[in-house]
Amino acid sequence: MQLHNISSKNRKYPAPRVGHGGKRGTYSGRGQKGQRSRSGHKIRPAERDLIQRLPKLRGFRNKPLGDPLCLVNLDELEVIMKGRGEIATPEIVRRAKGFAAKSGVKVKILATGALHAPIVVRGFEVSASAAKKIVAAGGKVA
Repeated sequence: MQLHNISSKNRKYPAPRVGHGGKRGTYSGRGQKGQRSRSGHKIRPAERDLIQRLPKLRGFRNKPLGDPLCLVNLDELEVIMKGRGEIATPEIVRRAKGFAAKSGVKVKILATGALHAPIVVRGFEVSASAAKKIVAAGGKVA
């Protein structure tokens, strides 16, 4: 650091107040007409102009494309079905995952994880690889 690099945080003189009459004439350093010559001007961001050009349509636009789906992996299914018998139904899984038991939410079983106990699966959508793993573990897809 050198002496010519040091500067004070406080200004030595107040900032000049432009546009209040005085020795600078009527425009007072602002030029003539336009947005920058007006008092209290704020330059509008370009994003606002783009937003204003968009059509204003009513209604909620981001509706889901399909019915909601509850996805369950095989290892999750085994944990859910522990102590509940060997017949799995969508109502049991929905309740365990926090949905209403009789809601219209579809339940699909995916093949992530391994299945060690035989489970009979009824009323689910089942991926092909999950069905193979269920049958290999001694279960049944109905």
